[in-house]
Amino acid sequence: MNSMNARVVLAMSGGVDSSVAAYLLQQQGYDVIGLFMRTGVHQPVADYGPAHKKGCCSALDAGDARRVADSLDIPFYALDFEEDFGRIMDYFVDEYLVGRTPNPCAVCNSWLKFGKLWDYGRQLDADFIATGHYARMVNQRAVHRGADPAKDQSYVLFGVPRSILPRLLFPIGGYPKEEVRRLARELGLGVADKPDSVEICFVPNNDHADFIRRRRPELQTAGNFVDAAGNVLADHDGYERFTIGQRKGLGYAAGSRRYVLDIIPETHAVVLGDPEALLGTELTASQVNWLIDPPDTTLRCTAKIRYRHAPAAATLHTLPQDRVNVVFDQPQSAITPGQAVVFYDGDHLLGGGWIEKNVQG
Repeated sequence: MNSMNARVVLAMSGGVDSSVAAYLLQQQGYDVIGLFMRTGVHQPVADYGPAHKKGCCSALDAGDARRVADSLDIPFYALDFEEDFGRIMDYFVDEYLVGRTPNPCAVCNSWLKFGKLWDYGRQLDADFIATGHYARMVNQRAVHRGADPAKDQSYVLFGVPRSILPRLLFPIGGYPKEEVRRLARELGLGVADKPDSVEICFVPNNDHADFIRRRRPELQTAGNFVDAAGNVLADHDGYERFTIGQRKGLGYAAGSRRYVLDIIPETHAVVLGDPEALLGTELTASQVNWLIDPPDTTLRCTAKIRYRHAPAAATLHTLPQDRVNVVFDQPQSAITPGQAVVFYDGDHLLGGGWIEKNVQG
């Protein structure tokens, strides 16, 4: 489809990436409509100094997004997603309480940006949906890593419905971050020097345990640190404070470095041990979403087990009910239930799923 006069709805977060994306789409001849997701998350107004950390979708961000839309003379709508976003916050809490480490950004992309937001876009007769993610569309049918390896965000896009691929646009995916900021400055956009979103938007102080306790104040989650043999080492004030692979902030002084090896919500136990015990070569993932024709039996690929993880060579074995077994060529550290495992062929994003509890070492 020719871009000239094709209508695209753009998820505008109020940040520099989606703001420059709006300009680039406009230059390519698209009829751009900006959409902002109001989530009900409140965040104090602050300046854009280098120490300012923030999430997205706050009232401050809504104002920034509207000003950018006005400066580019594009229509702008702020949509009420508070109830839907409550589901994501509940998911976040529930995952920690069953001993898993959630990834709310990937869930937000699947449920909201490329789900509810696209539903609204179709009501506006949109031909495409665009975001400011650092990823690339190839031949309008394949998602590839962003050109800037330090900013690539394809990992959190694994859950995008395959049916939407012909409608997806990632305008800044071929640009390095520095170029995006330079364009914003040249255009006089007020968000040119706005910091990147570095936190979960509904946990702006980065204290997820405090958020969980405020959302579920009736919970009693205190328990014990134990070693791999079950011997009690010390007590802790809540297992939701921990994630597999964690070493800092345990609140427990040991004679040697100790890492979180496992979390057992049934007994509130947090298992500590040596880093070597974190190594594993195998995992099982569920709710697998494919962006290619699903493999019949096995598939060679590279796989990432968290956002900052280097893709590692692996073999996938398909299982019933949208599950796969992943066997890595070399041991990987801290395979964490609740996180996503995402599959690639070079730069091509193939799909991904959610790491289950029954990780095999």
